[in-house]
Amino acid sequence: MDMDDDACYRAFQMRDARFDGRIFSGVTSTGIYCRPICPARTPKRENMRFYRSAAAAQEAGFRPCLRCRPETSPDLGSWRGTSNTVSRALGLIEAGALDNGDVDSLAERLGVGERQLRRLFQQHVGASPVAVAQTRRVLLAKQLLHETRMPMAEVALAAGFGSVRRFNETFQQLFDRPPAKLRRLGGAEVAAGEGGAATIRLPYRAPYDWPAMLAFLSARSIPGVEAVREGRYARSLRVGAARGVVMIEPGEGDYLKATLRFPKVEAWPAVIARVRRVFDLAADPAVIQAHLSEDPDLAPLVAARPGLRAPGAWDGFELAVRAVLGQQITVQAARMLAGKITAAHGAPLEDEAAHALGLTHFFPEPAALAQADVETLAMPRARGRALVGLAAAAAADPELFGMRRSLDEAVAALRALPGIGEWTAQYIAMRALREPDAFPSADIGLMRALEGPDGVRPTAAELLARAERWRPWRAYAASHLWAADPKNPSESKHAKAA
Repeated sequence: MDMDDDACYRAFQMRDARFDGRIFSGVTSTGIYCRPICPARTPKRENMRFYRSAAAAQEAGFRPCLRCRPETSPDLGSWRGTSNTVSRALGLIEAGALDNGDVDSLAERLGVGERQLRRLFQQHVGASPVAVAQTRRVLLAKQLLHETRMPMAEVALAAGFGSVRRFNETFQQLFDRPPAKLRRLGGAEVAAGEGGAATIRLPYRAPYDWPAMLAFLSARSIPGVEAVREGRYARSLRVGAARGVVMIEPGEGDYLKATLRFPKVEAWPAVIARVRRVFDLAADPAVIQAHLSEDPDLAPLVAARPGLRAPGAWDGFELAVRAVLGQQITVQAARMLAGKITAAHGAPLEDEAAHALGLTHFFPEPAALAQADVETLAMPRARGRALVGLAAAAAADPELFGMRRSLDEAVAALRALPGIGEWTAQYIAMRALREPDAFPSADIGLMRALEGPDGVRPTAAELLARAERWRPWRAYAASHLWAADPKNPSESKHAKAA
């Protein structure tokens, strides 16, 4: 973010919410770091140091403020769009890449050297990858202490600490007090594991078009796996060996409320990362809108829905299956077909509370679908064989739908899979890999949204050429075009690209 220290100080003096999550200030006289909106009295200019991220402030030796609570600030990262490598690395770190791995293996996954990755992090984040991972753990633990009554042992595991001892040592060193002293909610502890649940706040940068997000997910919800009721979204979810249920609803402020029912609390960091990914909570709508509004055709669409997000996906394999199922049929037909396959091949969900929400199964694992009899699948045999082949490939390679070095490399790798063409690969990259510049140009809905007064629609090639000016936010341009289509464009009815 190109702001000098004087401009940063003015942002803190004015308590300017526009910079919340973009800059943090370490106060040398107190040893704490704050958000621009901190209600505390603004320190003297000579006592303030400014940082691009909470991790950078913490790595410099400052501890989180207990009043403005940096863990509740929007997770933006003003560098987004200038370093795709850092963006992908942060996504992997949030998903737990450094919990059981090291920086060398992370760099290898991204196709860069370990030293180069460290340099990129210092340049764009102001902190090392390890510091970012550690800060995420500390801030999540602090949030759980403030917002839940989970036992200390569960908080430690749910935040990604390997042991309660390490958790206690870290908080004692950072805050000069044990974790229990930071707890705000009174009353007896309530375990979230073993069938319990806990609710936390996940902040975002306003505005946020919740009705549009809910409508998108509702139209594609798989019976038995997902449910939308009374403005809330719920689904069963499998993360590695952990299984549970998540429920998302809007909060009373600039945040979503996520209720997690995962007996294995160690999976919580990865679950929260998926919630953030699906609901696109790291987006900076102001930056995206300003860029897309330069196109006269997109400007009125952006103005009509300023808080529109690009929905993500819970799982790359699940999204790929859904895309293959939906080739040449409607969204409604595809979701019902996915429900039938789930009922036949998905593991049942043993949770009475979940059953009350309409959740009965987990989406099938790759190994289960790989064993399916093509003759029993309610689809053309060629597509059924492609589906089984896709499942076999995913079962053989757990990282099949992992992030790649670039969008082009990701699309090329996806197109090599059974049943995956250009449209499907771009769609998977857009939603599962969270590539902001992915663009399924062969989509009929996108072509229809740009239909001229004479009724002529652009071809896929013409649409792709036109979308050049929308880089690096073509995925968001696609979301606006889909939302503007009165015929509710589908992820399934597209040109024969698969």
